[in-house]
Amino acid sequence: MSGKPKLHYVNARGRMEPIRWLLAAAGVEFEESFLETKDDLKKLQTDGSLLFQQVPMVEIDGMKMVQTRAVLNYVAGKYNLYGKDLKERALIDMYVEGIIDLNELILSNIFQPADKKEEHFATVVDKATKRYFPVYEKVLKDHGQDFLVGNKLSRADVQLLETILMAEECKPDMLAKFPLLQSFKARISNIPNIKKFLQPGSQRKPPIQEKDIPRLMQIF
Repeated sequence: MSGKPKLHYVNARGRMEPIRWLLAAAGVEFEESFLETKDDLKKLQTDGSLLFQQVPMVEIDGMKMVQTRAVLNYVAGKYNLYGKDLKERALIDMYVEGIIDLNELILSNIFQPADKKEEHFATVVDKATKRYFPVYEKVLKDHGQDFLVGNKLSRADVQLLETILMAEECKPDMLAKFPLLQSFKARISNIPNIKKFLQPGSQRKPPIQEKDIPRLMQIF
């Protein structure tokens, strides 16, 4: 055992990607074991590795952790990315829950039937620009600091940057009306650990493409 966290998931973004981002932001090296076939998933299910019979699963500190939010909470707490007190943690949790909602809306776009894609994409843009990004723009304005909570990097900053970049992959001018978020994106992207993760060749995964869907559906 190397002592590095080991991530069990498909070789794609999905629900594991925020965990990859958070570990990378914390400067933690991790290994990945990719599920290539349905049998790979069944093996984890039958050997007792998956508490609820589903991935993602992360081996860390002698545990086999499942449930994405639980893993993210643990990583954030372990690596001091979860605020200095309960009040800051509550703010981080609120901001993160909104980010997750938007993240999953964006992720689901590729899986929409052809006749629903345009309508779903319009919903993504509408909610991103009218419900979610205005909140974070206001938080940054009211807080007056470089980060969403306190004055140090937290999981909320990392997960917001991830989702901003995903949104811009869908629509490059998504932040056109949000100058503080534009500055936030540039600032957080230049934090050394995050800048490294954004470079080609890192363990960050590319967007899921139409051609990837049959392969992923065969595993799950």
